[in-house]
Amino acid sequence: MSVKQKGSKAERELLHMFWGKNWACLRSAGSGSMKYPGPDLIASNKARVLAVECKSTKKNKQYLDNHDVHQLKEFCEIFGAEPWFAVRFARKDWLFLGIEDIEKTENGYVIDSKVAERRGLLIDELIK
Repeated sequence: MSVKQKGSKAERELLHMFWGKNWACLRSAGSGSMKYPGPDLIASNKARVLAVECKSTKKNKQYLDNHDVHQLKEFCEIFGAEPWFAVRFARKDWLFLGIEDIEKTENGYVIDSKVAERRGLLIDELIK
């Protein structure tokens, strides 16, 4: 399975999780390859709109480049959505982190699994 296929599978898994919680959710295929900013998922329950970038890794750290973070911020400012990063580390539950919860590095950003476990929200906590 290619990296793109794995990413698409992770996005679809989250999409089904949102629908299972009675949140409408839309997946934007190829979101990272468009000219315009766009998140992997947009989810809403009428009261809130979430823009979600999805990452799944077998490693203990997930690196993000500045471009990904900037595009999510830009989209959310225009669209009026809350920016979230959803990350799943090997054999763990999905965790949701705001931009303020990810660590800035010299070359971009990093989400450490230990930090994500402390600061991240499970989907049920996110959608309260």
